[in-house]
Amino acid sequence: MRTQVGIIGCGPAGLFLALLLARAGIGCVNLERRSRAEVETTLRAGVLEHWVAELMDALGVGVRMRREAHFHAGITLQWQRQRYHLDIEALTGGRRVTVYPQHEVLKDLIAGRLAQGGELIFDVEETEIRGIDGAAPSIGFRRKGSELETLECDYVVGADGFHGPARQAIPRSARVEYEKVYPFGWLGILTQAKKSWHELIYANQAGGFALLSTRSDDVQRMYVQCDPADNVENWPDDRIWDELDARLGTDDGWSLIHGTIFQKNIVGLRSFVCEPMQHGKLFIAGDAAHIVPPTGAKGLNLAVADVLVLSRALEARYRRGEQEALDRYSETCLRRIWKAERFSWFMTTMLHDNPQESGFDRRIHFAELDLLRTSRAAAMSLAENYVGLAFD
Repeated sequence: MRTQVGIIGCGPAGLFLALLLARAGIGCVNLERRSRAEVETTLRAGVLEHWVAELMDALGVGVRMRREAHFHAGITLQWQRQRYHLDIEALTGGRRVTVYPQHEVLKDLIAGRLAQGGELIFDVEETEIRGIDGAAPSIGFRRKGSELETLECDYVVGADGFHGPARQAIPRSARVEYEKVYPFGWLGILTQAKKSWHELIYANQAGGFALLSTRSDDVQRMYVQCDPADNVENWPDDRIWDELDARLGTDDGWSLIHGTIFQKNIVGLRSFVCEPMQHGKLFIAGDAAHIVPPTGAKGLNLAVADVLVLSRALEARYRRGEQEALDRYSETCLRRIWKAERFSWFMTTMLHDNPQESGFDRRIHFAELDLLRTSRAAAMSLAENYVGLAFD
């Protein structure tokens, strides 16, 4: 097989890149270890930055999102049983919060790419990246139950997640990895219930963090801070509702609507960055290159930013023979990535009860929350980061 760009992965980075390259007339093939059904049914929350929602429209895959997503003017911050509406739309000149689950985004991207006649190969095994230091890179792979094949290409893009082979293909001596592991995690639930609030609530009170989000008019997504080493079996439904009631409680008569919990899981929180994001003819993007705690809602959005930069650089290379943007891919992306890491760290530390911090630190976090209520400049900074910074 032969193509111009071989893409490992059918997550947000890999699929957005395929659509962007197709728009530029650049050939590509996606290889994915999971089945299409697994990709489309792995439930993950999703908050799209304003420009990502607009990009879906521009790529012709935004119709269902515009019909089914929830568009919010802002978010609600809560501490000490008080709530404050951060009016993101007013603070950013009309940009809104788009709540649309990641797996629904992936369904739209897959359908859009297949409608173009694009090649997405699922159920791939034994992926091997070859020749990235030379002029003829390739990807060896095996379709389930088939013989070994080779995808020859000009460039390899690793959009294969944290555990994929792409980052490991960069020599250990040529990369630096930065990591921060937080001493808390999230217990997440999906519940069959009506909406309790008109927008997302980020709360820090009564034992730590809680997040109230929505998936549809009848299904809600909620999280509570917990020990990342805890077992989900230690969280019966009654305990979960007790914690959510306490952490989201107010003094104005509001009450949380309970429902049937049909999914629960515990995830740890960490930050991670790999530098550089390129080596020879290999470029990595999305979770292969960086991880952010979900508090700042940046994971999917950073992945799309990576491949937007990369697609523009590849277009410059193929159409005009210009190499500079491709050579600077990592440098360009990392400026945005570290700003998003900072924002995600800020939101995470401000909103969680950290057992390793002092009482002084906790009071500082409450002061930061109060500053957002009283300072337009502070509120504007959070709003701009939340809906997406401008590209350099």
